[in-house]
Amino acid sequence: MKFLVSQMAALVNRAKQRSNTRLMNRFLLILLGFFILYTVIFHFVMAYEGQKHSWLTGLYWTLTVMSTLGFGDITFTSDLGRLFSIIVMLSGVVFLLIVFPFTFIQFFYAPWLDAQNRARAPRFVPEGVCGHVILTHFDAVALNLVEKLDQYGIPNVALVADLQQALNLHDTGLNVVVGEVDDPETYNRLRVQDAAMVVVLNDDVASTNIIFTIREVTDTVPVISNADQEDSVDILDLAGSTHTFQFTKKLGEVLAGRVLGLNMKANVIGGFNELLIAEAPVSDSPLQGKTLAESRLRQLTGVNVVGVWDKGQIRLPGPRTVIEASTVLVLAGSREQLDSYDRLVDAQRRTTDKRGPVLILGGGRVGMSVAQTLAGRGIDYRIVEKKAPKTGGDERLILGSASDLDVLVQAGIQDTPSIIITTHDDDLNIFLTIYCRRLRPDAQIISRASLDRNVNTMHRAGANLVMSYASLCTTTIINLLNPEKLLMISEGLNIFRSQPGKAIIGKALRDQDIREETGCSVIAIRRGEAMLINPDPDTVTEATDELILIATAEAEKKFMERYQGPACARK
Repeated sequence: MKFLVSQMAALVNRAKQRSNTRLMNRFLLILLGFFILYTVIFHFVMAYEGQKHSWLTGLYWTLTVMSTLGFGDITFTSDLGRLFSIIVMLSGVVFLLIVFPFTFIQFFYAPWLDAQNRARAPRFVPEGVCGHVILTHFDAVALNLVEKLDQYGIPNVALVADLQQALNLHDTGLNVVVGEVDDPETYNRLRVQDAAMVVVLNDDVASTNIIFTIREVTDTVPVISNADQEDSVDILDLAGSTHTFQFTKKLGEVLAGRVLGLNMKANVIGGFNELLIAEAPVSDSPLQGKTLAESRLRQLTGVNVVGVWDKGQIRLPGPRTVIEASTVLVLAGSREQLDSYDRLVDAQRRTTDKRGPVLILGGGRVGMSVAQTLAGRGIDYRIVEKKAPKTGGDERLILGSASDLDVLVQAGIQDTPSIIITTHDDDLNIFLTIYCRRLRPDAQIISRASLDRNVNTMHRAGANLVMSYASLCTTTIINLLNPEKLLMISEGLNIFRSQPGKAIIGKALRDQDIREETGCSVIAIRRGEAMLINPDPDTVTEATDELILIATAEAEKKFMERYQGPACARK
């Protein structure tokens, strides 16, 4: 009770609540006026009927009738008295049972509840917190980033201006701080000077203001931003952004990088220094129909097959894994080893007819980025887009719906080696994936996913590869936070670094059960300044080594729990 009284007193003392109190007082005065008026009229009507009651009885009757209790111990006998009773009762229903509760809730209970919520929502980062990541915008990308940061034990906090959204996120266990994104004091409360990074993924105009505000507080903290428009890149840099990305453009480049092209050579998709990761199709190659043991790729070229894509599923291969026509090998090796693989395949690959251009479904920012990247690689393409461009269009642009068979035939779907689906609508991408897979069971289909939850659905729909916009943004930011710590090879397949734990130090790789127990494969060992790529199975792990492994996210988590060394490379 004492707490409630103190809370109410605090509310009354506030300027806004003082205004509400004045309105409440006016309502109470009006209500008091009704009590006095009805009490006076009560005496006149009773005198008209020949009855006589005290003033206290008149007030008592007025309160019981207006509150609809109506004990019935005092009643009128005339029609005039009954009409007066009806008027009193109806006004009581309106004022006491409707207006008064609403007024109390509006002017007292709701502000009190709002104050309680404001007190519950965090407004600052606790002292002692440092090396944290601040996010100024919360959406699906931010949620994906928070999950990855939590996985690696990196403290993070989301800045949210809306109180209710902040409370909802806070109730789910996320670290949030309520504050205005363009207020320097907000960033002081976020301890931005001690932060490891600020991630600004708002729209271009808001991001410019936010970054400029952050630079009022500190010039040293790295700020990562996204530019939706090409013209915004320079402006965000001028505002103080440390790294400005066009993630939609970057996604288009990544999607284009997954195209197998018009040859069967290994396509490099990433790497750590000398260690390169590549994808290689095996359709119409001498490897088709063999097991990995029969292919002898390790002995002949030195490359290590660290993953196998087959019908949209990534699998960790074994010696008995059969290489099918639809298989795409994920290879790890040096530049020389990959060149050896290319020479081996080129020397024995089967002749094939020349195939048509790559088909791009969707001519938005991602689709045009794919087209520019393919053009730079000298690969022909066709874009299918519903809307005509505002300015001069590409001569390889086909206007029409991608769900129209005639349009797809005109674009060359019957001869294309690869189909890239780039629209921002996941539902439409799933629809087009199913449709294109039905039309071309043998073509490579690469699809874009805006939300991670739709990645598996697109794989089931028939996509060979799916790239998630949220995961791309997350991985780029993580790489900047911990350089070379993590590399996303394809959706669900990552390269990561780790120092060995006690369980594997001093043991040869062939004597360890890392792959069997966790699903991770050791693809390189950094020993001093040297990089041992695809180390020999007899290599003994030393305490000062740094292991470079490839695995799915789930396998990486298992490795961290079982074999992670105390001095983690991702500090």
